[in-house]
Amino acid sequence: MAIALRRYYARVQEDLLAQGLLRLDGGGVDTPFTDEMLARNFERIALAEEYARGGGLQPSSGALGEIKKWNIPVRVGVTFGSSLSPEAQEQDRAVLSRYTRRLSRVTGHPISLVASQPNFHVLVMGEDDKDQLREMLDQIAPGMEASSRAIFLNLPRSIHCLVVAFADTRSSNAYRQAVALVRTEHPDLTRRACFHEELAQGLGLANDDQNARPSIFNDDEEFALLTTHDELLLKILYDPRLTPGMSADQARPIVRTLAQKLKGGGPS
Repeated sequence: MAIALRRYYARVQEDLLAQGLLRLDGGGVDTPFTDEMLARNFERIALAEEYARGGGLQPSSGALGEIKKWNIPVRVGVTFGSSLSPEAQEQDRAVLSRYTRRLSRVTGHPISLVASQPNFHVLVMGEDDKDQLREMLDQIAPGMEASSRAIFLNLPRSIHCLVVAFADTRSSNAYRQAVALVRTEHPDLTRRACFHEELAQGLGLANDDQNARPSIFNDDEEFALLTTHDELLLKILYDPRLTPGMSADQARPIVRTLAQKLKGGGPS
């Protein structure tokens, strides 16, 4: 099973690269966007959810919800399954170290890779690590809903990676914990792309939108890594004027002002 998955994901990556996808440049002159586009994309990506809460992989209604974000320091910890080579583990740890520093710089929020007491767990595991994955979920997220747990343990082949973020209560929008799963069967670039998307989604950019460009929050796989556009989404989300639980109507004028400022066309 694991060998077949490695071959499959290697072919997927090769096919995407052959089509000119999985770009690493972050966007350029061929991907212009305005402050209005940025604000619209923020609404669709930060205020809607990809999946219905408690519904497993059931798509959400697409309705706009509330602002979701962390207001405590994000402590990222990574646990590797034994199916990933020591060399690849070292490489991935370096990727996560650089990326968490970048996320902290972009958001202005404390985000770091830690060796102990994490609250954002990144599990890099594959089909041959199921027993270890099951034990980790029991240890770090004993209260995880059965539907979410089942997905982690039986991830469909079409889902490359996954993150679930948790608040204190079901009605809260202030995150306190997150668990991400990245398959060891992925080739290096796809694992790196998963780290970029799942960590950013776990910070509160929870949805994908087909019209967002240049962005990794788009199922077309055009970009592999966090883009300049996506950095601006994170800057908006972690501006202190936006607080967890704020409705779309409450957030909209603030988002528009911030988008204008970030694109150089409006007041601070």
